[in-house]
Amino acid sequence: MRHNKKVNHLGRQASHRKALMSNMASSLILHKRIETTVAKAKALKKFVEPLITKSKEDTTHQRRVVFSYLKDKYATAELFRTVAPKIADRPGGYTRILHTGFRVGDAAEMCIIELVDFNETYVEGVAPKAAAAPKTRRSRSKKAAEDAEVVAEEKPATKKPVAPKATAKTSGAKVKAVKTGAKKA
Repeated sequence: MRHNKKVNHLGRQASHRKALMSNMASSLILHKRIETTVAKAKALKKFVEPLITKSKEDTTHQRRVVFSYLKDKYATAELFRTVAPKIADRPGGYTRILHTGFRVGDAAEMCIIELVDFNETYVEGVAPKAAAAPKTRRSRSKKAAEDAEVVAEEKPATKKPVAPKATAKTSGAKVKAVKTGAKKA
C-alpha cells in the first residue's frame, strides 16, 4: 500500500531523480519553457516553485540555498536577476503546464511547462502568430519553404481566361489538327 507516499519516484534512484530535477529546473529557468512528460512536469513544478519563492528575497543565504538545489550558477543568477523581479508581486503559481499530446515512440503524455510571466501571448493578450506548416519527419530545406511563401505572395488572384466558344465546323477542324498533327488549312 502507498499510504502517505506522495513523491513520484519517476522510475529512478534518489540521486538520479535529484539530478534530473536539478537539470530540468535549470533548463526551465534559463529557457523559460521546456517540453517534457506530464509526470516529470508535475514533479518539476513541486521542485521549482519553492525555489522561485526563495528567490524573492535576494540575500546571500537564499542564493546559496537555491544554488544547492540547482547546482548551476548561471541558472541561479538568471533566477535572481530576471525571474524574481517579474514575479515579485505574485503569491504563487509561477509555472503553467500545457498538455500537447502523446509522444510518437512510446505514447507518453507530453506537455510544455513554462514560467507564467514570461509567455507574451498570455501576458499581453496578443493573438499568437499564424501557425507554420505542420511538422513532418522528412526534412525540408528552409530555402524551399521561403521560396514557396514568396511565390504565394507575388501571385495575384486572377481568374482563368475563358476561350470564346467556337462553332461546330471550326472546333472539329481543331480537334483533327491536334490529333493528326497536321497543319490547319
